Amino acid sequence: MNIKKIEEKLKELGQPNFRLKQIKKAVFEDGASSFLEITTLAKDLREKLDKEMKILSFEVEKVLVAKDGQSVKALLKLHDGKNIETVLISPKTNDWSVCISCQVGCPMNCRFCATGKMGFVRNLTAEEITDQVLFWKQYIKSQSAKLTDVVYMGMGEPFLNWAQVNESLKNLIDPELFGFGSRSISVSTAGIPEGIAKFAEEFPQVNLAISLHFADDQKRSEFMPINKKYNLEDLKKALQEYFRKTNRKVFIEYILLGNINDSREDADKLSRFVKSIGKLQLLHVNLIRYNSTGSELAASSKDQAVRFKDYLLENHIPITIRKSLGEEIQGACGQLAGKG
Repeated sequence: MNIKKIEEKLKELGQPNFRLKQIKKAVFEDGASSFLEITTLAKDLREKLDKEMKILSFEVEKVLVAKDGQSVKALLKLHDGKNIETVLISPKTNDWSVCISCQVGCPMNCRFCATGKMGFVRNLTAEEITDQVLFWKQYIKSQSAKLTDVVYMGMGEPFLNWAQVNESLKNLIDPELFGFGSRSISVSTAGIPEGIAKFAEEFPQVNLAISLHFADDQKRSEFMPINKKYNLEDLKKALQEYFRKTNRKVFIEYILLGNINDSREDADKLSRFVKSIGKLQLLHVNLIRYNSTGSELAASSKDQAVRFKDYLLENHIPITIRKSLGEEIQGACGQLAGKG
């Protein structure tokens, strides 16, 4: 929702200042999906606003719901006809986490990612980013449920759209808008040192996640081209500086690809890389079995994932196998939008 445009329209219509507060409450707290629902406004004002403006900056093209009800994915159509996607996940009853996109497509071109196959189209605006959260607030408003977390782990690389991601983070934290606590928000990056540095300066309490996936420069460069510009040594130094500035925990994301990065040797390299960063108490590895995107790649077996985890635990690396909730609804980034 574009607050500035609404504020300008209210002034144009000669409305008092408190009208904006009424709209903010109805939208951000109560989950109103149209101006017609905001009954604290006069009927004629509601109708004028509804005729000239929309609360969301996109149309909903498709919504897929998992049979167990623990995950939902939406395909959204932007004003220029481009598609993005966002996912709602319930790790525990009545608590929901939102996974949001920050770009249409992605310039990272990671081989295992469906979004990477789309290429880069454009950056999202801050409004388009936060409207994904608004959409899900509207979606669950009739349930006895709440949005507890927001993660920037959808389409795109947040640190390559920093100006708009920065503004969107401020809006999510703003108590007069979304009112999320900083520690309820996570931003995931493929590893851009200058982005990590800016993030540490401006949002030291927001969670940082690193999409690592390989602890070997040769393999990482093969599957993640960003590693050719910023290798593992660069990433290590960026994280050491991040710890110096924030002393905050970092989550290391590691997708397990069958017969590619899931061997005992790969586990050993990951263990040694994590330990080389230092501050082991501030690092936590999340293992994720690959969610197939129809490529030639396959997920590691469950047994292999457990063996990989056990080896890391034996080497005193804090680690969890993260439960996958999205395969049934094509939950991997870009699977729906890439078909558009």
